[in-house]
Amino acid sequence: MPRTLMSRVGCRDTTPELVLRRALWARRLRYRVCYDGLPGKPDVVFPKARLAVFVDGDFWHGNQWRRRGFRCQEEQFARSGSREYWLAKLRRNVDRDFACTADLVRQGWRVLRLWESQVMERTTDCIEMVMSAVSGRPLREASAQLPQRTVAEFFAGIGLVRLALEQEGWSVVFANDIDPKKHEMYCAAFPHEAPSRYALGDIHELDVSAIPSVALATASFPCTDLSLAGARAGLAGRQSGALFGFFDVLRSMGERLPPLVLLENVPGFLSSHRGQDFRQAARALNGLGYSLDAFLLDAKHFVPQSRLRLFVVGVLDSQVGDDPRRPPMEVGVSEIRPVALMRAIGGLSDVRWRLLDLPCPPRTRSRLADIVEDVPADHPDWWARERVEYLLAQMSCRHAAEVQRMLQLPGCHYGTVYRRVRDGRSVAELRNDGVAGCLRTPRGGSSRQILLKVGGGAIGARLMTVREYARLQGVPDDFPIRVGLNQGLFGFGDAVCVPVVRWIARYYLNTVASQLVRGTVIKSMD
Repeated sequence: MPRTLMSRVGCRDTTPELVLRRALWARRLRYRVCYDGLPGKPDVVFPKARLAVFVDGDFWHGNQWRRRGFRCQEEQFARSGSREYWLAKLRRNVDRDFACTADLVRQGWRVLRLWESQVMERTTDCIEMVMSAVSGRPLREASAQLPQRTVAEFFAGIGLVRLALEQEGWSVVFANDIDPKKHEMYCAAFPHEAPSRYALGDIHELDVSAIPSVALATASFPCTDLSLAGARAGLAGRQSGALFGFFDVLRSMGERLPPLVLLENVPGFLSSHRGQDFRQAARALNGLGYSLDAFLLDAKHFVPQSRLRLFVVGVLDSQVGDDPRRPPMEVGVSEIRPVALMRAIGGLSDVRWRLLDLPCPPRTRSRLADIVEDVPADHPDWWARERVEYLLAQMSCRHAAEVQRMLQLPGCHYGTVYRRVRDGRSVAELRNDGVAGCLRTPRGGSSRQILLKVGGGAIGARLMTVREYARLQGVPDDFPIRVGLNQGLFGFGDAVCVPVVRWIARYYLNTVASQLVRGTVIKSMD
């Protein structure tokens, strides 16, 4: 059925194309229709002005879901028996649009892409855009890198952001981090490109001229001073304050400012210093020309790990097209934008927001038992009985009773334990709902997550392995791990969950990136 439908679709002289061409002719603009040799076969070409104009169908190029009021592309085909076919087809079309635009730009052409709905409903505006581009009058323009989904990742760590984004069609061309051990793990994972593209060093000391033009800049900056478990120094702290180094890099890029930025940190960023730290960061991004969105995502929707994180997306106003700004009060409360978040950002009336409707995150069926490595019972990683008994003695009566209940159940069951300091003494806290606690970086040993195995009348305990940490972050088993225990736990415990970033790329970054080339003249660098 899908192929039969496509066979009936015309590729030239569609109604929107004819409307545009007739309106241009009426304005005494002369153009070419069949211009051989150009990538993508533009619908209208102005050879002297070196301008190529495309009229893209809303359905075939991925805009119909917005027209019909769906929250995402997937929702548009929720009731279709050919859902996967259409999703793959439309994604290929969007990818082809990006590649075609990039090829034209490299050949010295300017590109203007319009939706068919724009042409039909706002013909006069479209004609004015074309006339301005042809005549050379000032027009909102985007830099040459825009159609290429390229990324510069700051605070890159061991490369999990890269791992996620590349699976959704993005290409990381620059990375930076200050930690040499994380740099070692990153280069092991990406040996062919990382050594030449990874700038090891303090973000405050980067040579900005060496950073290539990109469409997206990411910053998973340190959470040490923002976490509830830390001293709460906020952005005034030495580590979390490195975010200002990221802002300085963006400011120094000038005309090469990325159209998109993505920040990631702990939810405590919202409340740090009564919200003043978040306000300061948001206003700094506004000052650079970005409108903002914010949402919370928990890794437990994708993997068996409870890891709630705040994400902030900035979209450059000068390149966002005609998408209307949506302030917080126009977007309802949802799972990813709970009441607390909406209250926090809604109170920042001096911040410029552009919120995007997003679907609800999925529900994973994966459980803790699914990621556990098969470590033999006689392996030295398993603790001696005395050490296990000491761990159980550190539990509260409620948690100890829960362990005993697990002993009575048939089969083998797993839980995780963290040691924490409560009221000046060390206590062991159990979680046995099939989801691991939030992974942390091992400092002093207290933040290493312990795996508890209960079954067959026995209780076993050991530290979680590096591979188990990797699996809890959604990392495939072919990801190389050639470091020791502490270094591995630190690298993965301080990283970003891979499927979470993939979800953001698929439903947010790719969506916005596809809009950045619409109604905007993409120009060459000459």
